[in-house]
Amino acid sequence: MSSYSPIGPVVGIVGAGQLARMSQPPAIALGIELRVLANTPEESAARVIVDTRVGDYRDLDDLREFAKGCAAITFDHEHVPTEHIRALAEAGHAVHPGADALVHAQDKAVMRERLSAIGVPCPAWARVSSPEEATRFAEQHGWPMVLKSVRGGYDGRGVWVCRSAEDVAEAFATGVELLAEAFVPFERELAVLVARSPHGQGVSYPVVETVQQDGICVEVIAPAPGLDPEYSAQAQRIGLKIAHELGVTGLLAVELFDTPNGLVVNELAMRPHNSGHWTIEGSTTSQFEQHLRAVLDLPLGSPKMTAQVVVMANLLGGEEPDLFKRYEHVLAHDPGIKLHFYGKEVRPGRKIGHVTALGSNLDEVRARARHAAVYLTTGEYT
Repeated sequence: MSSYSPIGPVVGIVGAGQLARMSQPPAIALGIELRVLANTPEESAARVIVDTRVGDYRDLDDLREFAKGCAAITFDHEHVPTEHIRALAEAGHAVHPGADALVHAQDKAVMRERLSAIGVPCPAWARVSSPEEATRFAEQHGWPMVLKSVRGGYDGRGVWVCRSAEDVAEAFATGVELLAEAFVPFERELAVLVARSPHGQGVSYPVVETVQQDGICVEVIAPAPGLDPEYSAQAQRIGLKIAHELGVTGLLAVELFDTPNGLVVNELAMRPHNSGHWTIEGSTTSQFEQHLRAVLDLPLGSPKMTAQVVVMANLLGGEEPDLFKRYEHVLAHDPGIKLHFYGKEVRPGRKIGHVTALGSNLDEVRARARHAAVYLTTGEYT
């Protein structure tokens, strides 16, 4: 039990990863006190937030104790059991997003059912309980087909692109519950970030392009290059419609496929999202400040960009554990680059931070972000 005495409204964040960590600066500016529920004191946010409680997000008693004195409860991840979220709300706690909304980010089958029902464009899909059912789905909708774990899975984990019955059998061998989706031949991947407050105010950030490598986002370009304004507005309308229909409070990230036949929704996340890290320097109101405003039902901030072009590049861990010694080159080479490290142990392939570059010329800004990211993670020049 912490002895910390807050002097402002307390927002409790279940989970202590980098999303909670990056919520601390705007919380300080707004006079909001953050409390995090961490698995260990060594987690990313626990290293910088004074009011850190150590507990298990799967344990309702730990969640009840954590929630005491919080003006609002929100999440760093989507893994808290739905029934626990509902129990906190029934006990009188303001939980954002609520269980009825968050389940759509926790359970992909529930998400697909609801999005299809409200007319949001989705891939053809079906629940499948055996390799035979999945194979019949592929024979109907074409190979390759995609199998996804219904719950869990992120950064490419829990997703199998199957080109044969053997691939299907391999996915089912994991023992997780799966759903099948038709493979979408997309031209690029887009994302739109929207926010909605409990009283129904909504805002949308510009649509961005996300660049994936091995299922992991490595780069985000804001705004998405060459996107027709009406097409962009359509993506924003989709995001705001989903937030309204599902009753989302806080941030909603909608990942989209840009296809020759139009936009198709891929995934949802109901929290600050990797596709919105560019907003820290690149928007009047960062996604982290926006989320705090929303969960406290404060007026939402302007999502207007602060530069014509913003590029964010993720930093993925390599073999070098000490990246601090590489700062000198990066900061001297480009005084305008912005570095964000998450206070996490460096492991190969792990997201350990990101860099952001701002400017007016896409090629130049993109090259600056890539140079910094490559040098910090590999020690090589681009």
